[in-house]
Amino acid sequence: MIQKKTEKRAKKPSLAILILNYNSFFWLKNLLESLKSTYLLKPKYPVKVIVADNHSDQPLTTLKRQHKWVEWIDLPENNGFAAGNNAVLKSLNTTYCLLLNSDTQCTTHSNFDILVDFMEKNKQVGICTPRVNLTTGKLDLASHRGEPTPWASFTHFAGLERLFPKSPTFGQYHQTWANFDTIHQIDACSGAAMMVRLDALPQVGYLDEQFFMYAEDLDWCKRFREAGYSIVYHPGVSVIHHKYKSGIKSSTSRTALKTKFYFYDTMLAYYDKHYRANHPEWLRTMIRIVLFIKKGGF
Repeated sequence: MIQKKTEKRAKKPSLAILILNYNSFFWLKNLLESLKSTYLLKPKYPVKVIVADNHSDQPLTTLKRQHKWVEWIDLPENNGFAAGNNAVLKSLNTTYCLLLNSDTQCTTHSNFDILVDFMEKNKQVGICTPRVNLTTGKLDLASHRGEPTPWASFTHFAGLERLFPKSPTFGQYHQTWANFDTIHQIDACSGAAMMVRLDALPQVGYLDEQFFMYAEDLDWCKRFREAGYSIVYHPGVSVIHHKYKSGIKSSTSRTALKTKFYFYDTMLAYYDKHYRANHPEWLRTMIRIVLFIKKGGF
């Protein structure tokens, strides 16, 4: 009797697109419309879109009525970017999750199936970022990061990276020596657009909620790397980032000031978590002074 060998059929990968919203009605509407008219026209894999509202002041009633294909989640309070995303990430059962900022925009070059295909073929890739373009067409360097070691941070803030962008010694902060037209590994990318392998999270962990805003993406990428995964920049897919529509350079001075403080305070928190134990205390004191000046302390 000949026994037929039964082949185990691989489970088809699936994707969740997670958008965390906070008081960005106009930009969220723009993103959803661009997503529907481009990538969602004919996705290769099962995909669902989730908008988690981080307890906005602005009601989303109109958007909910216009976009019933979206899964809407209203979070009871705003505990920051990491906590807001974690609240949804912990409940997902998809293969991958694409985090998208509400102020991003999809185009005909936003075929996220390409990223899924790439991660399916390269199982060591834990996070993959598309090319994130500013409205000028230039790369948003925040999505193409090196590890912010004390040296890399010094060369960046001292202007050495700007003077010598092709130098691996002075261009570490954004790894500006790389060819932005090729697929390659980076140290970290931006939470504005990152595709994450969800079966890695039991090993890596979720976003660190001590970071209310900023650096949670850097910290996550670092932990992925420490767990043996790679972070990859893939320019075959791109999105537009309408950067600074809220935050540090917002026209709303109160919001701008608040997020500016978050930005610089988070830098110190990141240093404390990953570098303080292995560096002299005087270095932390110097960093605190520099950050105090950057925040407008003098």
